[in-house]
Amino acid sequence: MTANTRKNMNSQKIYQRKKGFFIISLHSVFFKTVLSALVLFSMRQTVIAKESGATEQTTQISEKILENGLKVIVKPDHRAPVVISQVWYKVGSSYESGGTTGVSHVLEHMMFKGTEKYPTGEFNKIISRNGGEDNAFTSKDYTAYYQKLQKSRLKVSFEMESDRMRGLLLPKDEFDKEIMVVMEERRWRTDDKPQSLTYEQFYATAFDNSGYHNPTIGWMADLKNMTVADLKGWYQRYYAPNNATLVVVGDVEPDAVFTLAEHYFGPLKPFKIEKLKPRVEHEQKGTKRIEMTLEAKLPYILMGYKVPVVNTAEIKWEPYALDLLAGILDGGDSARLSKNLIKGSKIATSAGAGYSMDARIQALFLLDGIPAKGTTTQLEAALLAELDEVKNNLVREAELNRVKAQAISSAVYEQDSMFYQGIKIGIAETVGIGWQEESRYVEYIQAVTAEQIQQVAKKYFTPKTLTVATLKPITKDQKKELGQVK
Repeated sequence: MTANTRKNMNSQKIYQRKKGFFIISLHSVFFKTVLSALVLFSMRQTVIAKESGATEQTTQISEKILENGLKVIVKPDHRAPVVISQVWYKVGSSYESGGTTGVSHVLEHMMFKGTEKYPTGEFNKIISRNGGEDNAFTSKDYTAYYQKLQKSRLKVSFEMESDRMRGLLLPKDEFDKEIMVVMEERRWRTDDKPQSLTYEQFYATAFDNSGYHNPTIGWMADLKNMTVADLKGWYQRYYAPNNATLVVVGDVEPDAVFTLAEHYFGPLKPFKIEKLKPRVEHEQKGTKRIEMTLEAKLPYILMGYKVPVVNTAEIKWEPYALDLLAGILDGGDSARLSKNLIKGSKIATSAGAGYSMDARIQALFLLDGIPAKGTTTQLEAALLAELDEVKNNLVREAELNRVKAQAISSAVYEQDSMFYQGIKIGIAETVGIGWQEESRYVEYIQAVTAEQIQQVAKKYFTPKTLTVATLKPITKDQKKELGQVK
């Protein structure tokens, strides 16, 4: 995919094979690189060994649920005297409804604006004085806060995170300043970028009722009319220990972390979390199309088919087959779209595919590109022809093995980063997959066959589930003629 679209689709690639939906905000000097179904009681602890066939190493992950419902997950990694602490809340923009879009992201900003114990700005200063880094991110499915510290400073993270989990003040003067920051963020991230604006409208068109209809940063009209009361209601509803997961990765021992978590988070009272009303996307009956006429230098096309994810799939192997199919189409210079459309026919200057198998609800399998010659219509036909090839002919064994090797090596390389180890656990837990299931990714990928890839292509890549957005560039003078300049 194009560089701008990749950034907008996931703000950053968290890991190579998966694409999420993140909003990046700066709360400290550290730039944010992102981009519990089982109930246990106080002293009941589950320790599960995860063995990776790819690395032939065994890593212990331990979990415990406190009496107030907070799930604590610990993954020791003793390669350096460092610890990553992450608090994940089960709330993001897909939980929001009309009139309050963007509230999850604005609340993320306001979480750094102080409590009685730690006034505005103190959180970042204390972490910095302790030699650490901290930040936060909001997605469509979750909001998370993290710190990277020397291992002996973990208690600093726990003390302050537990304090703001229930003690946020939300001063109006700080809100008035921060909402302006978010609106400006929306302008430069989306409104002033043609491809980003196309992407936003594409999702709003593809999904009618799903929570993925709305952008994570929110619609500008909702941001302009947001109030402190909106934030307070959202905070009271979702920021509670029984709606959160604490993930710790680093040079620590699980029992010591659990004891520390009990001390700082244990006294917090749980809240009744209202059950989220289902927003089931109704069945699409035909191809949807939109054309964006915007001041831009290049034309652009974005296409998407509704597909299941791990959390929603009725047939377990389908998301893994779709994940590999994305790699077959867009897994480097030797992948089909690069080889056939960019280097071969030279119909595109860029072309790509993307799929987020770890979304909370039904997602999209995406294709996009910028035509090198001809029109977006011709590029669309070329992209569809690549899908037809997958439908009509089995993927060759050598090609499938190559893409599997890429996916597996990516999963192995992720273990090099404590931060990304925590990210994988946090996402899996917060969207409802569970870290145990996530840990079996390599096993599931290895089992996918060429026949299964062909089956998912035939089953899901049909005109009735397709949405297409095209960007038609116009000049500044043409923009004035169309009345788009205010």
